[in-house]
Amino acid sequence: MAMTGLTRRRAGGLLLRPAQLGRCITAWRGYTTTAEENDVVVIGGGPGGYVAAIKAAQLGLKTTCIEKRGALGGTCLNVGCIPSKALLHSSHMYYEAKHAFANHGVKFTQLEIDLPAMMAQKDKAVFGLTRGIEGLFKKNKVTYVKGYGKFTSSSEVSVDTLDGGSTIVKGKNIIIATGSDVKSLHGVPIDEKKIVSSTGALSLPDIPKKLAVIGAGYIGLEMGSVWGRLGSEVTVVEFASEIVPTMDGEVRKQFQRMLEKQKMKFLLKTKVVGVDTSGDCVKLTLEPAAGGEHTTLEADVVLVSAGRVPFTEGLGLEKIGVQTDKAGRIIVDKKFMTNVPGVYAIGDAVPGPMLAHKAEEDGVACVEFIAGKEGHVDYDMVPGVVYTHPEVASVGKTEEQVKEIGVSYRVGKFPFMANSRAKAIDDAEGIVKIIAEKETDKILGVHIMSPNAGELIHEAVIALQYGASSEDIARTCHAHPTMSEAVKEAAMATYDKPIHM
Repeated sequence: MAMTGLTRRRAGGLLLRPAQLGRCITAWRGYTTTAEENDVVVIGGGPGGYVAAIKAAQLGLKTTCIEKRGALGGTCLNVGCIPSKALLHSSHMYYEAKHAFANHGVKFTQLEIDLPAMMAQKDKAVFGLTRGIEGLFKKNKVTYVKGYGKFTSSSEVSVDTLDGGSTIVKGKNIIIATGSDVKSLHGVPIDEKKIVSSTGALSLPDIPKKLAVIGAGYIGLEMGSVWGRLGSEVTVVEFASEIVPTMDGEVRKQFQRMLEKQKMKFLLKTKVVGVDTSGDCVKLTLEPAAGGEHTTLEADVVLVSAGRVPFTEGLGLEKIGVQTDKAGRIIVDKKFMTNVPGVYAIGDAVPGPMLAHKAEEDGVACVEFIAGKEGHVDYDMVPGVVYTHPEVASVGKTEEQVKEIGVSYRVGKFPFMANSRAKAIDDAEGIVKIIAEKETDKILGVHIMSPNAGELIHEAVIALQYGASSEDIARTCHAHPTMSEAVKEAAMATYDKPIHM
């Protein structure tokens, strides 16, 4: 008998309308489908994804966010930025207590590390923040689906949910915000025990006597600092001739000297050509980057920190025809749309700095475009920070980049040794360096190495964003005594002369 809108069928003893019967049959087949189409569906609940979802909801768009981890915040919050900063802070407290407290008249007879308590504090911070994002989803009426999403069409995502089922989520606009994953190194298999990624380095059960770090970038130096402060002998192996290649050359040299003072060792222009994990320790076979005689480096734990790659595995991009570049990044236009209409991508999945705060800006701008507004992200104004101690923060161009584009420029510098607050707290290692166009005095780049450089840099970010001159900063009153006065003095040194040097 043909069914009409008024026809009802019995299923399992229940009287159902045809639409209900259809949903019931669908559920029996192992999956369900959402009743309504979303305006925006976000695949990924990291910094880019959850911010995009919240912003979309705030703009009045019906929004669903899909996250495979079951905990929002992505790599950054769960196994990246937040837990690493927790351990950096805890390890710095121990290091200061051991090496600096006596200079301030604070003495004690016994100091020890409680590694499980340190890890518990880190986990507590992560747990609280992930639950906080869930609270923001509820507040902003974002639907949260826990599971692994993959495209079935340009407007539908099939989700294998964490509870063992599956569902179909429909969206007029779908944003790929799946972030990035650890970059593997050929011949160096990660087992998260002897050979670890940054994830494994955040939860080592014991402090290794010897830690080898492959890669002298942000992550490697930060995690090397954590375990070095706690007592590990840290050796960093880097294929390039310099650490952190994106950093201003002059600041980089001071930074490396500072890390070496903290007993971090560097093997630059060196590559790993073999690994032996058969014994109690890991034996790395090394040779010069240009080729030559082999040497051996032994370590209890090896951290592979060779960078990150976009995570798009299993998304079904090929099924709907989304284009990627040679590096696996999704190609998007200025509005973050892929070559497939209605499908967008942001954050680490697309070109640009692989940074959480950049992903957040991508997310906001992307949904603004979807909502018919104007979004904007200037990647030249994205600050970068290495959270060692001192920290190193920068925004804009390095001196090398300014030379390369052929612009006449001036440089102003001010050491923290001449800063009253830094001297008062006995933490005065570092420098502020400002680069400005010679003719106009427009600031082109600012580089800071100091305690809390990651906080100080934002004055420079705003200055660059508004096209300020070094004189603009120099003539702005800064509170005394503060570390930020060093930024003012460096600005004075750029367009004229500093007072306190």
